[in-house]
Amino acid sequence: MRAFTDHPTEASRFVSDGERAHWHDRALWFVRAKRDRASETLPEWERLREEAHRIKSHTMKHLAWYLRLFEERATANGIEVRWASDALEHNEIVASILREEGVERVVKSKSMLTEECGLNPYLQERGIEVVDTDLGERIVQLAGDTPSHIVLPAIHLKKEDVSEIFAEHMGTEEGNSDPVYLTVSARKSLREKFLTADAAITGVNFALAREGAVTICTNEGNADLGVAVTKLHIASMGIEKIIPSAQSLGVFTRLLARSATGQAVTTYTSHYSAPEEGARMVVVIVDNGRSGLLAGEESPILSCIRCGSCMNTCPVYRRSGGHSYGSVVPGPIGTLLAYSRDGERYSSLPFACTLCASCTMVCPAKVPLHDTIYRVRKSAIETPTYTGKRKALSLIYALLRYRPLYLTAMTLYGWAVKYLPRNLLYSGYNVWGRDRDMPEPARRSFSRIYDDIERREDG
Repeated sequence: MRAFTDHPTEASRFVSDGERAHWHDRALWFVRAKRDRASETLPEWERLREEAHRIKSHTMKHLAWYLRLFEERATANGIEVRWASDALEHNEIVASILREEGVERVVKSKSMLTEECGLNPYLQERGIEVVDTDLGERIVQLAGDTPSHIVLPAIHLKKEDVSEIFAEHMGTEEGNSDPVYLTVSARKSLREKFLTADAAITGVNFALAREGAVTICTNEGNADLGVAVTKLHIASMGIEKIIPSAQSLGVFTRLLARSATGQAVTTYTSHYSAPEEGARMVVVIVDNGRSGLLAGEESPILSCIRCGSCMNTCPVYRRSGGHSYGSVVPGPIGTLLAYSRDGERYSSLPFACTLCASCTMVCPAKVPLHDTIYRVRKSAIETPTYTGKRKALSLIYALLRYRPLYLTAMTLYGWAVKYLPRNLLYSGYNVWGRDRDMPEPARRSFSRIYDDIERREDG
């Protein structure tokens, strides 16, 4: 039986450390503000978003054709293309390729798809060393942790935490939390891993159908270095990463970095259209439930380009942490991806949303995130988990529908707040009162003020 992910419980653990929770909130809002400043430098920003939305919508409608075209052109370029229906098949394919080449050590750049598939533990159980080479990913790997953000994997950790992790696993100076020192130490350690690796595994940001090529965007150059020093490059890509051509790519590269980190462009935007002479390149194309979304109401989420901007702006994510979602991809887009894959397990996630629409407003591909969350919330409320909530909502509906009943309830509420002992008012039945004080009602209610106005106007 799969464990139920209870977002409120996990979020309460995160916010119990108030200082860290506030720091997390501020750090992500800083990135969101950088995104705003970067987008304002382009007068055509909204037209780019419209074009990205159009390209993605078109591609998803003709996904099978573009995927076949990519396979044909990539194969002609000398790239091997493999297909995986789910996570297990993806891992089996990767493991079989590594066995064929006698690989013992792998360097891997950031790839949320391989996280989704659980590739690292799968390979490690089979005696293959896997080293994550993105700095944030390396930090959480050494800590035995998981990423809490798709662009900033270690955003939940402070520099003091990183200092402790590096001291334990890399022998750095205890108590030295200088970011430059820590980064240089990580670089030295990773350089040795690169030079002794047998293969490189990367993700794919964009796959160009007409060119049969893939594009990988990084800020650290770790994907490039891994591919350059090894003779085997395995690129794992979800089927939704396909776009029509290099002509379309310019739209997305102008949007991606600005939306993700507020940069004009990622430091390294690398294009792979063929293996080097004497080397081998394999692209593993993974479905893992994605094709099932194409015909449903949740199909727009396949347009996501994984920039993370919806997380940086989301008031719930910023204040509850990525691990509270219990899924590889957290935040608004993670809510939809997780719920579409296993609605019963992730039925709490659609309620981890204020429906403020900030995620939709910043999405570079104009994915209607909050609207889609609202739609899936209506299906989530029908699950057995929310029997109590459905009954409560029915009671509230009746209360709001009949004015005399509502006015009576408000009068009783005012009496309760004023006269009930605190231990009764804030008992276990008062869910609202667990984390906040009950507001005292105004001396004169809006209803009474409104009635007085009506009477004066009638008089």
